[in-house]
Amino acid sequence: MTNVQALTMQWDDVALVDGQRTPFTDYTGALSGVSPIDLGIKAGRAALAKAGIAASDIGTVICGSMAQASFDAYMLPRHIGLYCGVPQAVPAHLVQRVCGTGIEVLSQAADAVALKRADAALCVGAESMSRNPVASYTSRSGFRMGQVEFKDFLWEALLDPACGFSMGGTAENLARRHQITREEVDAFAARSFARALQAEADGFFADEYVAVADEVFTCDGLAARGIRLRKGERVTRDSHVRPSPLEVLAKIKPAFGGVQTGGNSSAVVDGAAALVVTSGAHARAFGKSPLAMIRACAAVGVEPAFMGIGPVPAIRAVLAKAGLGLDAIDRIEINEAFGAQVMACARELGLDESRLNVNGGAIAIGHPLGATGIRLALTAARELRRHGLRYGIASACIGGGQGIAMLIENPLHGTAQTR
Repeated sequence: MTNVQALTMQWDDVALVDGQRTPFTDYTGALSGVSPIDLGIKAGRAALAKAGIAASDIGTVICGSMAQASFDAYMLPRHIGLYCGVPQAVPAHLVQRVCGTGIEVLSQAADAVALKRADAALCVGAESMSRNPVASYTSRSGFRMGQVEFKDFLWEALLDPACGFSMGGTAENLARRHQITREEVDAFAARSFARALQAEADGFFADEYVAVADEVFTCDGLAARGIRLRKGERVTRDSHVRPSPLEVLAKIKPAFGGVQTGGNSSAVVDGAAALVVTSGAHARAFGKSPLAMIRACAAVGVEPAFMGIGPVPAIRAVLAKAGLGLDAIDRIEINEAFGAQVMACARELGLDESRLNVNGGAIAIGHPLGATGIRLALTAARELRRHGLRYGIASACIGGGQGIAMLIENPLHGTAQTR
């Protein structure tokens, strides 16, 4: 049954023109020293170039990022827009819906162009998990003896004090509810890695990446900024994608006292992704063939202790809004926050897993919170285009107990194309 409280949206003529992302690199790895703002600038510039849309045509900049991972984090969306070349008069704002942030960014962009507030929107998600701070919220007024309190923000953010469970603990709750075993979760993870490796070998991701190396970003009248990596380094692929057979995954110790481990949970990574959204009329006027059309979106709340089930009511709600059945959906991307969580969603939906995360998911590729939703939509759109398929869904569970799902359509369905 569709949750009547779901927030649903539908659009007739909103185009997802094209996009790019940086490779996603492991926690404390090659991109760990880079501000998420600079990762976002890199992805945003690449997306504009790939889409063939001039920065001067952008009417709004919408960004997503969770952690305040640089001292100028307040200006993240504004700086990304300016250094991507967007006109100074164009506004920018930040979106936060935890793991669903990137999809929410696209939803707000779709609203903006559908309501004719802007002809085109630059959508960017950027996250540095490595630069999450060690923080103190009580130091402003000083410390009493023995009461100095500094904590790892990244670790503490994984706990939902309202329900008393960590995010991993909520996955364990779903594993118990759906009787999902450790062996099944490891097998799911091994398949995620294998599918990502195959997609990489097939060259599928090559067109999705923009390589990252030392670079200076300039903007008239503003100070130069940029990316500086370790000497001579150039990042060209997702670093967490690696051979991970079942027998290797089976040796990893549980992380939350049950079925979830560091090997069958989403990889902690740094990276950014960007897409250009326009009205269909605007794309046609400039002779652009959109990668996909954004048709509908739904966001819904669920019980916090079972937050990982969020994609189920969200997917049901978006299908109901569009008047479609699950059998009409050719490809589904559900963020692999945890293996047991995705498996629980698939079981509750009765989903044919041959259509699910066919190029691997976040267990293999990684989950940079603010960027993930944009990556899911980009990957789903490109997969539809590659095989000439029609409908796809990008979905994610959301810490605190929410789910979000977006329906996209390939305007060239019926004709397989490389892009």
